[in-house]
Amino acid sequence: MSSGTGDALIVAEGLSKYYGSFTAIQDVGFKVARGSITAFLGPNGAGKTTTLRILTGALAPSAGKAYIAGNEMSTERIAGSKVMGYLGEAGPLYPDMTPAAYLRYVGQIRHLKGGALKSAVERVAKDCQLEEVWSKPIRQLSKGFKQRVGLAQAMLHDPEVLILDEPTSGLDPNQIFVVRDLIRNFAKKNRAVLLSTHILQEVEAIADHVLLISEGRLRFQGTPADLAKDGGLEARFRELTKGVAA
Repeated sequence: MSSGTGDALIVAEGLSKYYGSFTAIQDVGFKVARGSITAFLGPNGAGKTTTLRILTGALAPSAGKAYIAGNEMSTERIAGSKVMGYLGEAGPLYPDMTPAAYLRYVGQIRHLKGGALKSAVERVAKDCQLEEVWSKPIRQLSKGFKQRVGLAQAMLHDPEVLILDEPTSGLDPNQIFVVRDLIRNFAKKNRAVLLSTHILQEVEAIADHVLLISEGRLRFQGTPADLAKDGGLEARFRELTKGVAA
């Protein structure tokens, strides 16, 4: 366990990832505290997904360390995974399963059994408002409902940490409202949320802290208000990303 994690549930210490001569990310470092929602902002291809994959233990860093609730993810990945929920940009869904069957399956993978499994499935079904599609094949669901099923699997085991890759991308305004509400309610339980996005409105609507990455390097850490100084979010985004389109 890092001596510098403090009350932070997500810690990146000098993370770098190289693919031959290509640098995906370099010297990325930050902390996400309990009870906070941090937006990981940047253009497409900036290094957001690479960083998230390292944090979740799916990818080994070339240098640096990642911690989830004090667990160093290159050596304590299983322990870290037990207290973390993750939803990738392409959610890990099985289209021929129903939400009910899929969430029971995920719960069993998470070693939930009997009453604990039943209670967990019922909790996320209610929280994610899945009742009306509970017995429909996932392939028949709208993108908004599929995203809610993905969030349900990420929150099923009541984790301390939630890591989300573009959770509202492609959703309509009503669907975005539901997903944002779920994320806010999760953070209120003294948990930590890190969500990657390239949507500036997401930062204003939900985040209390912002990380901005461009070309593999962190360009800004602070509050949304600090980022918006001197011209507003859009102008600052373009300035810090050298005008690269999101």
